[in-house]
Amino acid sequence: MTPRFLILQTGQPVTSQRRHGGFAHWIRVAAGLGHDQAEVVDVEAGEALPTHRDYAGVLVSGSPAMVTERHDWSERSAEWLRDAAHADMPVLGICYGHQLLAHALGGEAGDNPRGREMGTVDVRLETAANTDPLFAGLPQTFRAQVTHRQSALRMPEGGVLLATSDLDACQAFRWGRATWGLQFHPEFSAARMHGYVRARADTLRAEGHDPDAMSRTIAPAPVARKVLRRFIQHARNHGTK
Repeated sequence: MTPRFLILQTGQPVTSQRRHGGFAHWIRVAAGLGHDQAEVVDVEAGEALPTHRDYAGVLVSGSPAMVTERHDWSERSAEWLRDAAHADMPVLGICYGHQLLAHALGGEAGDNPRGREMGTVDVRLETAANTDPLFAGLPQTFRAQVTHRQSALRMPEGGVLLATSDLDACQAFRWGRATWGLQFHPEFSAARMHGYVRARADTLRAEGHDPDAMSRTIAPAPVARKVLRRFIQHARNHGTK
């Protein structure tokens, strides 16, 4: 039997978007995985972490929590992810998961000095992306959905910077052969992004942003989703080497 993927769910979407499922569901569908091809562990709810060696790869969701809050469930997950990464298990962290990986492997997560980043943004690839299994051959600039206030401020030692954006100096990094962090959300559709902007409209206005103008720039991000699906394929191939 082909090993399943493990999705660590570290939080829930904004209330208005939960009718469309949780983050783990969005990730599974966007990754092209069937119900029987993925197992979800809700670490935020206190569910126990399994043995990572039983899976083809691990995906870590986003969360409204902050890595700097050092919740017990988050720190336990960080320790588990550190062990998985050092064991050469394919790991992909998304948004909170990206920041948690940076923290777990010796880097730093914290408040983005450039403020909140939200909506559809241009992600620009760095030179190292040209030979990266997830990014090689992609356009040098592509659209992606983002919503975050904290960032990976410092990559772990040995980390390779793969992508940036105007408001984030680390949109993607790789550590080792099989661990990636993505600040952007490859699992978000344009509809989910619109829902997030509507849900955060009052906060955005209070911070000096124009949510209506932001909504007008939201667009599909198929290249970002391709990165997620490439991870799935890479993880499957990784297990056969």
